[in-house]
Amino acid sequence: MDLNIFNPVGVTLFYAIIASFVLGMIHGITPDEHTWPITFSYAIGNFSTKKGAEAGFIFSLGFTIQRALMAEAFYVIIAYNFSGIKNFLSSNIFFSSLYFLIGFVMGVAGYYVKYGGYYPHLKLNHIIGGKGKFRHKHADFYARNVSNKMAMIHGLIAGFGMGAFALIIFTVIVPEMPNIYLGFLPGAVFGVGTMVMQILFGAAFGTAMRLKKLSRAAIQFLARYMSSFVLLYGGMAFMLAGILSLAFPTLLSLGLPTGIGVYNLDNINLGFILVITTVGVMGLLSYINGIRHIRNKSYGV
Repeated sequence: MDLNIFNPVGVTLFYAIIASFVLGMIHGITPDEHTWPITFSYAIGNFSTKKGAEAGFIFSLGFTIQRALMAEAFYVIIAYNFSGIKNFLSSNIFFSSLYFLIGFVMGVAGYYVKYGGYYPHLKLNHIIGGKGKFRHKHADFYARNVSNKMAMIHGLIAGFGMGAFALIIFTVIVPEMPNIYLGFLPGAVFGVGTMVMQILFGAAFGTAMRLKKLSRAAIQFLARYMSSFVLLYGGMAFMLAGILSLAFPTLLSLGLPTGIGVYNLDNINLGFILVITTVGVMGLLSYINGIRHIRNKSYGV
């Protein structure tokens, strides 16, 4: 039988699961604002193929768990007609709040990589001394690798994203499940499909950090510098997007059609701009600045 993965209605359980997995792989390979910027940020901070793949796995593991829980929740919502909850999860307020929350967690993770802690530390004696400046107590900036725990938390949060792929999974495929005990399955399989691609991308990003003619210390600095830069400023971009889209809800619906018949590539919209800004612009800027620090030997201190 022919299978339309974007509208798999009236199909068997087997075909519904296949459609979920394929959709997950497409989701993982297309520039989605809930996956690429986060995977990129964590993967480059580990400066190795293995660790990059591990970052992709840990992030998408959290994402998979959340998608499975959301799928089960949607089965119950649809089965018992809880339309109010369904409408809220598809609302502008929910989308905007999610952008802001993702950005906040990105910023916290970036701060951790740069300063070695999750919260600001100030030298009290410096303040009491009347010198009029706040100084961070850590002298060794960029002393930490990115945290796998934060990657897991990020994955759990990103799993709340309600883009085109999520709507297909939750509102088209989940109702095809034969009973409440299998309601979670499409979300879990979708997450695994995304995981496969995110592991590959994480490995690729990690490999890219193994630059020639640089010492291990220089590579380590560059990886941490880029990771913290992208997480900190990318987080600000996500938070700003959340605030602006909350104030101006039409931003979430605006888009310039590209003519490409693949979700996440069919429109240049707010999500696509966030991906380009975070992974492209900030990734490039952080690389240029990091290389400048290395050439000036102003790193590793």
